[in-house]
Amino acid sequence: MHLNDDERRIADGAEGPAAAMAMRLVAETGRLLGARRLLPIASAHVDGCLYHGDSGTYFAERLATDGGHVVVPTTLNVGALDLLHPERVKGDAHHREMSLRMMRAYEQLGCRPTWTCAPYQAGHRPAKGSDVAWGESNAVAFCNSVLGARTNRYGDFLDVACALVGRAPDYGLHRPENRRATVVVDASGLSAALCNADVFYPVLGTWLGAEIGAEVAAIVGLPPGQSEDRLKALGAAAASAGAVGLFHVVGSTPEASTLAQATQEGTTRTIRLTGEMVRTARDRLSTAGDGAVDCIALGSPHFSEAEVAALRRLAAGKRFRIPVYVCTRRDLVEKSDLSDLEAAGAVIVVDTCVVVTPILPVSGGTLMTNSGKFAHYGPANLGYDVVYGSLEDCVASAVAGRVVREERVWQ
Repeated sequence: MHLNDDERRIADGAEGPAAAMAMRLVAETGRLLGARRLLPIASAHVDGCLYHGDSGTYFAERLATDGGHVVVPTTLNVGALDLLHPERVKGDAHHREMSLRMMRAYEQLGCRPTWTCAPYQAGHRPAKGSDVAWGESNAVAFCNSVLGARTNRYGDFLDVACALVGRAPDYGLHRPENRRATVVVDASGLSAALCNADVFYPVLGTWLGAEIGAEVAAIVGLPPGQSEDRLKALGAAAASAGAVGLFHVVGSTPEASTLAQATQEGTTRTIRLTGEMVRTARDRLSTAGDGAVDCIALGSPHFSEAEVAALRRLAAGKRFRIPVYVCTRRDLVEKSDLSDLEAAGAVIVVDTCVVVTPILPVSGGTLMTNSGKFAHYGPANLGYDVVYGSLEDCVASAVAGRVVREERVWQ
């Protein structure tokens, strides 16, 4: 690992003790990973602001006390509190206090208090080809795949260290040769109806993550010009079920205008998707069968404006018999009147997520979702059985108070 003169100066304390510690952390991590130098970064997204224990709070406060301040634009992932609706969080007093202290410490460091797992929906959109240091697995997949910026999966506390010094190790997906697809996924054998259905994309991501792990795939055979919400759902599920940090969808993502571009004309293997493979992946997302459902959880990643609008259309004139938890960004809520959704029975959650913060009833039961990420983490994190379905299925189930799913698209 070679540090230039400016980086050595920071490591030696010229910019204060917080920056010195951050530079040492970034440099030593890079050395362990085999990087030979550090790269300047354009921005950062910090995942370490979610409270998992007191040590994380003390770490952030130490950085702030020692004069730390981010030197690149930096957004914050979800915290452990809904600051607009604090009464919805069921944690004890110590959990609340330490969570709030952590969130305030990151703000003191100069981070933008976005409190969202989808910073790309809140205006944080680095340019194609720029190097950044992002945490949060879905955001990493979106940043690499949909925006074409370059980041590895930066873990808690390394992410803010990179932000404090404006550097990241030069390895992994920062390097162009590591961004080429090594496996081609051919979806051309699937029905047009399925490939044009939103409900398909979390399932495709779930299959992709379980099948290829951390490899880079190029997906062919899908209609070109896929929406950001579908690509978001695909990447979030792939990063949850596996370790996917980058995927290409030929005709939709910026480094895949052609298959040759996505593979950099290198050698690949090909997997041809079948209806049976997709249905098996869909079925793995559910741990409960049809029957009663106790709540609906939407918004992992956080709901976009388009997803909120779709929910409003489906919910118009209806009344939910069970609560529908909608996780989204605070800036969307602050500029929108969502009283119609709340009147229907929706519970709007901001700044956090029901999978990482105790908001749902503690009694357990069956949860329904249209999110591959919620479905993947729900049973272990929440103690709820899960049923996966489309947004339309979720609304119909909320109105009926039991699982309602449209199966024709999967046939």
